[in-house]
Amino acid sequence: MPKKLKTYQTSLGFYDQAIAAPSMKAALQAWGASSNLFHQGVAKETDDPDIVAATMAKPGVVLRRPVGSDGPFTESAELPADLGEGEGKPRRRSKRPAKTAKKTSRKIDDQAARKAAAAFEKEERRREAERRKEEAARARERARRQQAVAAAEAALDEARREHAARAEKIESERAALDERAEAEQGRWDKQRRKLEEALRRARE
Repeated sequence: MPKKLKTYQTSLGFYDQAIAAPSMKAALQAWGASSNLFHQGVAKETDDPDIVAATMAKPGVVLRRPVGSDGPFTESAELPADLGEGEGKPRRRSKRPAKTAKKTSRKIDDQAARKAAAAFEKEERRREAERRKEEAARARERARRQQAVAAAEAALDEARREHAARAEKIESERAALDERAEAEQGRWDKQRRKLEEALRRARE
């Protein structure tokens, strides 16, 4: 069963922000908050029917409005028109009686809330599927690189073995040539001495 969504509200920078999320933790993550705004008293769960309706229509999406205003929450909100002019002034609060707001909020259709929760979970599943897809792509790329490295290393090892075999053959042939050269030198020395001796006797 989809987890029931709640509407959370805070003020960050120049905007009031609201979101329909399953928990305070999910809201903080969506706002990109680095600290617990709820513990600090700058974020809260709201049952304002207008805010709840707006967030439930777009679950998981951060909606904004200029800080201090009572306008509707939207995905694209303009900056406050009186920036810098109202420093020190208390923020305007909604004139809607709290009891009326609570009473109206209880009338929100449960089916619509469940639909919003299902939409939120669908979006979460889509993001998770996208994350898994990206991880799979990275894994394939790592495997491709590892395969390429293994192939290059194998080619290098094969070339090294081939070089060693050829060098060994050359050394073997060189040793044989040295042996033949040495034998030839011995044969020639023996023949030369014999011929020189015959020449010497012929001259006497």
